[in-house]
Amino acid sequence: MRFFMLAALYLSLALVASAPADALAQQADKASVDPSSTAFATQAQRLDKLFDALKREANPDAAKGIANQIRREWQDSGSATVNLLMQWTDKAVDEDKNAAALDYLDEAIRLRPDYVEGWNRRATLHFKMGNYRKSMSDLNQVLKIEPRHFGALAGMAAIMAQTGRDELSLKAWEKFLDVYPAERDAQKEFGDLSEKLTGQRT
Repeated sequence: MRFFMLAALYLSLALVASAPADALAQQADKASVDPSSTAFATQAQRLDKLFDALKREANPDAAKGIANQIRREWQDSGSATVNLLMQWTDKAVDEDKNAAALDYLDEAIRLRPDYVEGWNRRATLHFKMGNYRKSMSDLNQVLKIEPRHFGALAGMAAIMAQTGRDELSLKAWEKFLDVYPAERDAQKEFGDLSEKLTGQRT
């Protein structure tokens, strides 16, 4: 049961990245950071600003708005072709055509190997299909490109817990909360796992 809760959290954090930008924009809190400021013109600068705000924000709802802004930044590959492949991926996943979705993601990654969401979406799909080894491999690549990727950290924590590596799962949640400290479900997972491991040591 606990794994299914972890899996649901991971998938919710990962799959929101595929939602239309307009839907994510509606979820963003009014107090969220304005990443369009000319002082933060590049995507890297906007992300740095957003992650700084996410780390400081104590209100879970406001933090969720900032997290959604980060997801919108991650969505854009900078390539019309790759963005189209990601749209095709979404449609294929919705229609349970996993093989086609994997083909689209493979091509997106081939064209833009530095595009973090290509790797993240493939990791998420492998996770849904139960192939944790391949999912973990893609998650590691996500975190090489973007160590602050909270969705990838949640996925890593879920896989570690499922494979009986609670200490490593706890470390993944700790890294998650260092990036996104106001996420309530992650706080609960970290607290529950800490208590479990403390009980095992006594």
